[in-house]
Amino acid sequence: MSIRGTTPHAPHALRRRAAAALSALVMGAALAVAVPGQASAAAARVDNPYAGATAYVNPDWSARAAAEPGGDVIADEPSFVWMDRIAAIGGTPGARGLRAHLDTAVSQGADLFQVVIYNLPGRDCAALASNGELGPTELSRYKDDYIDPIAGILGDPAYASLRIVTLIEPDSLPNLVTNAGGTAGSTPECATMKANGNYEKGIGYALHTLGALPGVYNYVDAAHHGWLGWDSNFVPAAQQFKKAATTEGATVSDVHGFIVNTANYSALKEPHFAVTDSVNGTTVRQSRWVDWNYYVDELSFAKALRTELVRQGFASDIGMLIDTARNGWGGSSRPAGPGPLTSADAYVDGGRTDRRIHAGNWCNQSGAGIGERPTTAPEPGIDAYVWAKPPGESDGSSEPVDNDEGKGFDRMCDPTYTGNGRNGFNLTGALPDSPVAGHWFSGQFQELLRNAHPPLDGGGGEDDTQAPAVPTNLRVTAKSSSSVTLAWTASTDDTGVTGYDILRDGTRVGSTATTTYTDTDVSPSTAYSYSVRAKDAAGNVSAGAPAAQVTTEAGGGTGTGALKAEYRNTDGSPTDNQIRMSLRLVNTGSAAIDLSTVTARYWFTSDGGASTFGTACDYAVLGCGNVTHRVRPMSTPATGAGHYLEVGFGSGSLAAGATTGEIQLRLNKSDWSAFQESDDYSRSANTAFADAPRIGVFTGSTLAWGTAP
Repeated sequence: MSIRGTTPHAPHALRRRAAAALSALVMGAALAVAVPGQASAAAARVDNPYAGATAYVNPDWSARAAAEPGGDVIADEPSFVWMDRIAAIGGTPGARGLRAHLDTAVSQGADLFQVVIYNLPGRDCAALASNGELGPTELSRYKDDYIDPIAGILGDPAYASLRIVTLIEPDSLPNLVTNAGGTAGSTPECATMKANGNYEKGIGYALHTLGALPGVYNYVDAAHHGWLGWDSNFVPAAQQFKKAATTEGATVSDVHGFIVNTANYSALKEPHFAVTDSVNGTTVRQSRWVDWNYYVDELSFAKALRTELVRQGFASDIGMLIDTARNGWGGSSRPAGPGPLTSADAYVDGGRTDRRIHAGNWCNQSGAGIGERPTTAPEPGIDAYVWAKPPGESDGSSEPVDNDEGKGFDRMCDPTYTGNGRNGFNLTGALPDSPVAGHWFSGQFQELLRNAHPPLDGGGGEDDTQAPAVPTNLRVTAKSSSSVTLAWTASTDDTGVTGYDILRDGTRVGSTATTTYTDTDVSPSTAYSYSVRAKDAAGNVSAGAPAAQVTTEAGGGTGTGALKAEYRNTDGSPTDNQIRMSLRLVNTGSAAIDLSTVTARYWFTSDGGASTFGTACDYAVLGCGNVTHRVRPMSTPATGAGHYLEVGFGSGSLAAGATTGEIQLRLNKSDWSAFQESDDYSRSANTAFADAPRIGVFTGSTLAWGTAP
């Protein structure tokens, strides 16, 4: 699928370059521009360039925004400057050039400048609206006439006080993963760019050249969850990013981070459903909207992608950016709660805040709104929410328009077009009467203001003093010795409920954006009292729901059901930084079993280091897309067991006497520190499949096989 689309925190390991190494690089043939005196003039590189910084406000965009009715409320927000063709470097009618922008930033007293590097040969091979001026083979011109002049300007000592964030080439590398052959969205143009390697070479050169400047922080575009969120795309994309970042002299140290949702509309958070939810035995992943994706919003995708990128060899302290300029999806169409529980489709479609017809639609989307305002370090691993695509700038023209910018007419910008393989052959959802990409689109700007979420100018914010209604029908839907699952009926609010706090015995123990919650920090044979309260965007909080009482099951126990687990050890070293295994489950009974009700637990100890984990399915006979996996902590650790890998299934039926076939799994700590597996409760040394009595298999919350620790 194609795109189209502050509080400082303490730095961890700072990404710095030695001045001697920089001088050697500047003197070398790989960097053809002279950058005098920059090493000594620039400030030391910091972990998060947004922390404590005052960002540049583009006066060209600001003036257009302020001239619109109501636009002054966002006219002072910082956004990226786009260098989308060679002429943009020097300036074009109505838009100042790069040096003039930087001079203005210095005069503003800003110390952060954001710029999009966007002019690859054969640019955006899958979306005509954003085609560029350079042909597929014009790599030398890209280097000599585009990147080198930009580097020469950015390296001027006059701008040494600025932290310069570069957004490197939207759309390009993801297109090589999904649109370069063999899929419904493939194009000959993308196949050409994959074959000639000029996307990778151009990006590698840009990273190497700009990364040599001490004031520059390179962030590489990484598409969005509706493009790369499937297991067939997710890891290959991370591998593609690594390949480009180690081409043309670049190294992973030239990459400060990645950005998702550039110029797109994917929701930051979906508050009313989670990818793990099920409706009448059907998982959310099976709904038409989610379509087996592993992610439903950008925040969850960005965090997971960051973990995978570190696994692929990028620095453990890379940061992520999320473009929130146009993904607010507010207004009267914004759901106030989950959809009906009649089907997974109704549940998702009724509750999703992203109101697009299809997640593959990217051009000037009808109903979109301004999203979260630029914010520094809003979440762990997220350097900032940013406005990469300035609101009001068109994604492409709704009809053919002659222009001298190399931008074509893409039918995905035509409201009457019935779609293609990348959007499931749906209508585009594009607004009519749109101009060429990058030109001012007043009609869309006005709609973005109306549909902003959080609302603009205090609407639903500082002036909202009405608390949400108290949640009702709080109930316990499942319990075990180590967990309690709750559900309740959604609250209502005048501006919309944003989430719920869960209280156990009067103390807040968690929060959720959905109407279900599982508490895993409980002890066996213990009585608890739970309540839930709702909250809105203004911080108003309801009273607690009437309490639900529960006593957890007794601990331990041995399963006696009609399932068993078989295990083989695929990890030759018990002291490395991953745990690897193969599992398969066998139906030993006389009736078929619904796999969506089945989970298996592999108990282990973390042995120090990070307390968060990454998991992966490398192969499954059933398909990794139908296998879920996550690490959960035990409420009461036991010998050899402080956490467990929980493996589940999205759907399917296991016939009597049948096996799931092999499932190859692995897990790691987020800091990639070593394990000591020898004493793990569930580990065995057998390298051929054998019964595994220390791996638990559950149907619902009932232990069907194995002995729990």
